[in-house]
Amino acid sequence: MKHLILGTAGHVDHGKTTLVKALTGIDTDRLKEEKERGITIELGFAHLELPGDILLGIVDVPGHERFVRTMVAGVGGMDLVMLVIAADEGIMPQTREHLEICRLLGVSKGLVALTKCDMVDTEWLELVTEEIRDYLSGSFLEGAPIMPVSARSSTGLEDLKRGLAGIAAEVNEKSMDGPFRLPVDRIFTVTGFGTVVTGTLLSGIIKTGDEVEILPSGLTTRVRGVQTHGRKSDTGSAGQRVAVNLQGVDHTWIQRGNVVVPREVFQTTRTVDARFNYLPSAPRELKHRAMVHLHSATYEVSAQVILLDRDALQPGDTGFVQLRLKNPVLLLPGDLFIVRTHSPQTTVGGGAVLDPAPPRRRRRSADALALLHALLEGEDAEKIRLLARESLFSGITLAELGIRSGLPVKRLEVALTGLLSKGLLVQMVREPRIFLGKEASDGLKEKLFHELQRYLKENSLKEGISKEELKSRIPKRSDPRFFGPLLSALEKEGKALTDRDLVREIGRKITTTENQACLQKKIEAALNSGGFTPPTLKELGDSLRCPEKEILEHLNLLVREGRGMKIKTDIFYASEPLSQIREKLINYLREKGEILPPEFRELTGLSRKFLIPLMEYFDQEKVTIRVGDKRMLRKG
Repeated sequence: MKHLILGTAGHVDHGKTTLVKALTGIDTDRLKEEKERGITIELGFAHLELPGDILLGIVDVPGHERFVRTMVAGVGGMDLVMLVIAADEGIMPQTREHLEICRLLGVSKGLVALTKCDMVDTEWLELVTEEIRDYLSGSFLEGAPIMPVSARSSTGLEDLKRGLAGIAAEVNEKSMDGPFRLPVDRIFTVTGFGTVVTGTLLSGIIKTGDEVEILPSGLTTRVRGVQTHGRKSDTGSAGQRVAVNLQGVDHTWIQRGNVVVPREVFQTTRTVDARFNYLPSAPRELKHRAMVHLHSATYEVSAQVILLDRDALQPGDTGFVQLRLKNPVLLLPGDLFIVRTHSPQTTVGGGAVLDPAPPRRRRRSADALALLHALLEGEDAEKIRLLARESLFSGITLAELGIRSGLPVKRLEVALTGLLSKGLLVQMVREPRIFLGKEASDGLKEKLFHELQRYLKENSLKEGISKEELKSRIPKRSDPRFFGPLLSALEKEGKALTDRDLVREIGRKITTTENQACLQKKIEAALNSGGFTPPTLKELGDSLRCPEKEILEHLNLLVREGRGMKIKTDIFYASEPLSQIREKLINYLREKGEILPPEFRELTGLSRKFLIPLMEYFDQEKVTIRVGDKRMLRKG
């Protein structure tokens, strides 16, 4: 069976609720106050089976101007509208406002029910019908059937049902793909079952047993049971009126405007970018930073309008805006909304969400406006490319790309594959997948190479920079996990070489000044003259009146050039004395087979300060092997 949502619209007291009861047998006025006052205050619900296996869920909205906010909550899930106009009054203020709201919220099909036709004569009925046709010219209801009915006498009801069936046959059902979203429009309790929420399911399928989250509070629970159109069911599908029994949740914890969604799938937002249509009927220009009420689905929130491409919107203008919301709500790309002024409360415009999680934008930014144009009407690949470019050095995850572009998974993957193959996008992290735009990737790579060159310029005697030191120089707003891929890219380009923990610049040669060469000779002479007991790093610094850091750089250079050997952090030997010690040790071991530390001290005359580091050094160099306290000559 095809499931669609029909919404009523129209001025107060034009007979919407009475007509719904005549069509369905269901009285949608359920509150005592509604009965007493004779007007609909809250949303009412009914259902109607039509020929062609069509089941309409009917949302009856209030027509009084004071309850427009409630009316808007009922429009969000509508597939088609029944605009109700009383024959004895014709078009009235709320007729106009309701029609604008329906258009702004994406309703594109419907008909006109001309009620109370038994209260006027034929000539008057013809005049009102013509007035309505003229008024609807240029609207989405232009050419729609205008059907005279009387709920009191049942005149025209069967024709109205056939008219609804004909239009419903032309309307597509909501998509069942993707995660479910159920904006809550009513909350109540049922004895023995607990809290029940109702709403129109906008997408997906909700099932008994599903783990769900209530946004924006983040409250988590489980679906205890599901009803659709008053009947028990295991599932509810997109386009249906659904009642969901929630497990272990107090009804006071939920309110209209909350959304029931799968756990850990969606995130709320307080900032959205949108394409905004300012109605020609708006009373005055809309200024930058104006405060308004935003309505979408079943919620209402105060918002500040940031005009991104101009200083003011004139009635009839369309522009890009950023809406900064007072409270967090769930909005996704393509979601429609309307905007009403604070005082007096009047509908002045509406639009569609383009980006539900944007940064705070600089006004009149060419890059920002290019992205918004792409999100509005661009190709999939262009949307992804510009979103990645906007992320700069921070990168953007696959999940963020999906949320901000609104693209289904398959289309997103196709766009990514094309961009990656052309080199316009670079995947920097495998899990979770994080991407950089080409400009950002190239910029980070150049930044890293510049840091390598700068370090080596400041430390002219060093062979390279440690990986950790270079990694620490990536911009803070970037992800440290980008370091590996960036370094690999520099290596592929022949700009850098990794040697264990050291990163070198390809083609760089160490050059020394005359003063540096002179100091090196003094250090080398001191090591040679020290023989078996060379001066330590501190002693060299004191004797040569030079900072230890500078002495260490020269010592490391001597080691790299084979003019010295590093035994310990602060102990270096000249090559010749160390060779002599080595030779003494090998000859002793060949003759005796093993040596103990006291015997090594007797052999070399060294103190413990040099003795232990040297024995460990010869172990590392694989001259000797340690067995307990003894050293033996390593074979092979």
